[in-house]
Amino acid sequence: MTPSHIFTGEEPEHLTQAARCQIQVDPLAALRAPGDPPWDVHLTGTVFLDIVFTGLDSAPVRGTESWARGMGSSPGGVANMAAALARLGLRTSLAAAFGDDHYGEYCWDALEHGEGIDLSASRTVPGWHSPVTVSMAYEGERTMVSHGHEPPEQAVLLQEGATAPPPRARAAVASLTPGRSAPWIAQAARAGTRIFADVGWDETGAWDLSGLADLEHCEAFLPNAEEAKRYTGTDCPRLAAHALTAYVPVAVVTLGSDGAYAVDRRTGETAEVPAIEVEALDPTGAGDVFVAGFVTGSLAGWPLADRLAFAGLTAALSVQEFGGSLSAPGWSEIGAWWRRVQSLPGQSHAALRRYEFLEGLVPEELDRPWPLRRAVPTIGFRRSG
Repeated sequence: MTPSHIFTGEEPEHLTQAARCQIQVDPLAALRAPGDPPWDVHLTGTVFLDIVFTGLDSAPVRGTESWARGMGSSPGGVANMAAALARLGLRTSLAAAFGDDHYGEYCWDALEHGEGIDLSASRTVPGWHSPVTVSMAYEGERTMVSHGHEPPEQAVLLQEGATAPPPRARAAVASLTPGRSAPWIAQAARAGTRIFADVGWDETGAWDLSGLADLEHCEAFLPNAEEAKRYTGTDCPRLAAHALTAYVPVAVVTLGSDGAYAVDRRTGETAEVPAIEVEALDPTGAGDVFVAGFVTGSLAGWPLADRLAFAGLTAALSVQEFGGSLSAPGWSEIGAWWRRVQSLPGQSHAALRRYEFLEGLVPEELDRPWPLRRAVPTIGFRRSG
């Protein structure tokens, strides 16, 4: 693996102050060739404005007022995944509808200029208010309240890929919906795009894999343990992963505090990686970061166990920060963690060997403390001058 390490010399104009402190790594540098798709990953979905209250000592109590010691704002929803992919060095395209309000303008600017995400397939919908989620983080857990108006037809058609064909990309991440099919997924797959899919809770209670019509177009399916067991009718998430390979080549089942388990039907590989123990402040967006890490390793051609380990590492690093897209780690955080764990006494050789593939990725010149704390942007400040 010979990625490109790009250090701060002349900085691209779109980089924010938070992004400027990041060391940029291109994990696909050795694979790029003329004629490649312009984008590494394409996404579509709903962008929320996330407002995160931090520093709460406990859950809010009915009939009382709680004061938070901190607050941050950032794009949420599908933006969590987009930011995670972009910070890992993948060229990311997003097709989403943005509200015609200050919240939508803020989210657009943060993603396009702050994260370098391509929004040419996105649109601002006149007269539509941006969906908003307020998240309260405490004791490693979260409570969320969301508000949103029914999306207009223009927004629905955009997110379903009905207004334009999806752009050429190496991969796409799709969130499957029981009983519904998104035309863009089949279009992208026919064009050679590798589809990675996750799924939400089945509110219908059917848990019928035949209801996930777009699964046939997917290369990998990444449910959590409970979803995998319900869809396959098994009582063991590892057995569920094997059962899912009858429907999709690669099945990855996240096991919460036990890590993750994966099966690749095409190669016969199986892999299980334990979770990394960290101080969890806020789990918001950790699932999106896990998928982003797995997609990155897959596009780079890493072995299944390395992909799984990298996904778990990036997710673990994300829960040490508050917020969704705010907490997605970049290569500075990954590199700082790797240097830190190598210096700790008592580390087993086997544990270090599991992540030694990072040695060919993170720059040797990295000399920063771990854990890193990302600056938290907040709506409200005006640009002077």
